[in-house]
Amino acid sequence: MSDAAVLQGTCACGDAAWTLKGDPGSITACNCTLCRRYGALWAYDYENERIVLSGSTRSFTRPGKADPALEIHFCPTCGSVLCWRGLRLEADGRRRMAVNIRLAPPDAVADLPIDHFDGLDSFDDLPSDSRRVRDLWF
Repeated sequence: MSDAAVLQGTCACGDAAWTLKGDPGSITACNCTLCRRYGALWAYDYENERIVLSGSTRSFTRPGKADPALEIHFCPTCGSVLCWRGLRLEADGRRRMAVNIRLAPPDAVADLPIDHFDGLDSFDDLPSDSRRVRDLWF
């Protein structure tokens, strides 16, 4: 994808959406308790920079966490998970975000490489296995 590329993802009912400008780079598949349940694949950047949300969303922060790091945003109508948003600002004042690229048109993201991340145990990047988004659709 080129730096001029624009990806868009929409929820199932069309009430909420995200836009990511530029090359999303590799996509993360995480095995943490939330990502595993949501089946999300993530592309990263910062809020209101290359990633912009539109429409109405609601958020979920994991209960029982003394200092949660992020919130999950979903459509209040259909329940589609759109993104996660960091609750703490970076040192430079920016807020980290990731969009769920499973909401983008499959042809637009099929060839993006997958990075695997062990968010369940070690918090380490896992070895590349050369898979692409299309390999994880089903």
